[in-house]
Parts: sequence; structure tokens; C-alpha cells
Amino acid sequence: MKPVRGPVVTEGSTKRKSNRQQIPTVPSSLLCRVKSVETAPLATTMGSPLVRAARRSIQKQIDYRCLRDGKCMVIRLNRNRCQYCRFKKCLAVGMSRDSVRYGRVPKRSKSVEDHSVSSTDSATSSQDQLALENKQLAIYDVILSISQAHHSHCAITEDKMKNIVRRPATLMSKIHIPPGQLQFTNEELEVQRLLMWQQLATLVTPAINSVVEFSKRVPNFSDLSQDDQLILIKLGFFEIWLTRMARMIDTEENIMVFEDGSCISREELAVVYSPDFVTSMFDVCSGFNMLNLNDTEIGLFTGIVLATADRQGLSDTSAVERIQDSLVEALTLQVSRNHSTEENLFAAVLMKLPELRTLGSQHNDLLRWYRLQWHRGNLPPLFAEIYDIPKNQTDSTNQT
Repeated sequence: MKPVRGPVVTEGSTKRKSNRQQIPTVPSSLLCRVKSVETAPLATTMGSPLVRAARRSIQKQIDYRCLRDGKCMVIRLNRNRCQYCRFKKCLAVGMSRDSVRYGRVPKRSKSVEDHSVSSTDSATSSQDQLALENKQLAIYDVILSISQAHHSHCAITEDKMKNIVRRPATLMSKIHIPPGQLQFTNEELEVQRLLMWQQLATLVTPAINSVVEFSKRVPNFSDLSQDDQLILIKLGFFEIWLTRMARMIDTEENIMVFEDGSCISREELAVVYSPDFVTSMFDVCSGFNMLNLNDTEIGLFTGIVLATADRQGLSDTSAVERIQDSLVEALTLQVSRNHSTEENLFAAVLMKLPELRTLGSQHNDLLRWYRLQWHRGNLPPLFAEIYDIPKNQTDSTNQT
């Protein structure tokens, strides 16, 4: 009987043995399910022999055959004898085909991929940041343009109001009353109303030029067709004018102060328009003043009023909507910067739009009577044009 030889110990095997001893002891219950031997947890990682074998079988699409009808015992000592049974057992113990198809990603490749992903994310982030900055710059350009236009073409700004000197004024005209007559006849009342209307038109006319010049400087407004520009200016003028004049309404003294300093009483305005309309007008202006908007914000708001896309007769409503959208964004930014503690202010500002629209509609209804009486008065041509009132021929001749 031959003596049993012990293992030949070499320097390399000694090092391997010492290295193995440094690995924490694995419980005896933890066995490799393929080799049926005690193994360290790393033995079943993507670099282990069983995984490499499974990967070769899948990647190379090898069709193995078993000479023992697939009944080979796969253990550590004979695992290379039957590749069919070895691969079969790899799959049987739960190894996924997908998990071994590509194997472990090399460190360098993984680093390159991570760097590529990081670079892509960084580039995307930079592009998004650049797009955001460009959009904000565009909004600031709108704010600057409107601010300059408003200060240049509005007589009612904080600085200009300081130079306005109030003076008493009246719209009333002297009408001869026959001796013994105690009150006006209906005919005389109509004449008086028409004369007062002419006086009011004279006070309002300078503001028409201002609104027209302001409109020309609203970004992209000049790109609209001439017809659409005229429609927006004509139908929006009263609302823009009243927004500007809101600061000039004195609810304590019940007067409206015009840009030349003329103080017109609420009672006289009620004769020209109607008591209910003037009450609504004073209420809306008072509420607007309570918002405490500065000149730039008022300019942006009047720009939004100007670019109202549902004015009757417009041909390119989409272009008008784009103009208004840019102004709304600009006003949103401006209000958030200047009134950061007032959360609901912007919503309150927008709520003034339908109120003004209602007043504009009522004002247009009041104009019907004056349009029917056009031949009895001499309105300033520009005032008559803005409200589509026929011009008196004698007045037009005198103007030329």
C-alpha cells in the first residue's frame, strides 16, 4: 500500500493559504450551490468560474451535449467534465441569462460611461440654464422697453405729477335763458350736455397722442398689421386712459384732475356720462390705486390692456396673444421683485382687467348718443377719430 502523499507546499501555495486564512470564516451552511463546497461570498460574483462558464455558454451560443442524459454530478473536482450539466445547474440554481450575458463592466469602461453620462447631464444642465437666462433677459428687455415708453409718453407719472398745479375748471358753458324761464328745456339740456362733452374731449385729446406713441413702443406691436394696431388702440384707449388717470381721481374732493391741472367735479362728469357710470369709474380707480403699483408696473398693465386678443375685428389674434403673454410674464416678474411680501397682489392686479373691460363696454354704449348728435357739435378731429365719431365738415375745414 502506497503511502499517502501530503500536499507539496511551495512559496506560492503558502501565500495563497495565508491569504485564504485572512478571509472571514463562512458558516458551514453557506455552500456554493453549484460546486457544493464551502466558499466565500465573492465566489458567486460576476468574475467567478461558474459565472464565466455560464457567460461563455450564452455569448458563444454553444450547444452542449451530455453523454449521461444530463445526470452528471457537478462538484468542484469534476465541474469541467460536462459543460452541459454545469451550465444547466447554473441556471437551475437561479442564475439569470441576462445577468451573465455581458458580464462585469470593466473599470475603465465604466469610468468612461460615467464620465459620458456626467458630461451629458452637465451639458443638458448648461443648456437649460442658458435657455433660462436668455428667457429672463428677454423679459428684462420687455420691462425696460415698457418702462421707457411709459415714462416718455405718459403725463401721469410720479415725477410729472409733482409739477401739476391744480386749478378750478368747469365743463359748463353759458346758455342764454329767456327772461322768466326758471329751468332748462330738454333741448337746452341736450345742448349743454354736448358743449360739456366738447370741453371734456378737449381735455382728453392730448392723452390720445401719448397712448398712440406708447403703443408703438410695445415690443412686437409694430409687427401687427395696421388694421389690427388701429383696432387695439381705438377699442383699448378708454381703458388705458382711465388706468393712467386713476392716480388723478381725488375721492375726498370728488374731482378728476387732468394733466393740465384742470379739476373737473364728479357732478359734471355725471352730466356728461351718467351718475352710475361715474360712480363705477371712481370705484374702479380707487381700487386700482390701493394696489400701489409703480410707474413701470402701470406701464406693463396698460400694455396688457392694449394687447387684448378678443377685440372685435382682429385678424391675427395669435400674435396679439403672444404680445400679451410676454407682458404678463414681465409684470409677474416685476411684481414679485417689488412686492415680495404681497402674495396675492398679482392676482388682484389681473382682476382689474375685467372691471376695466366692463367700464369700456359701458362707455361705448354711452357714445351711441353722441355719435347720433355728431352734426351738432365740433369735437377735436383726433378725439372723433379714436371713437369713430363722424367729423363735422365745418370743423374739419377749419382745422385745415
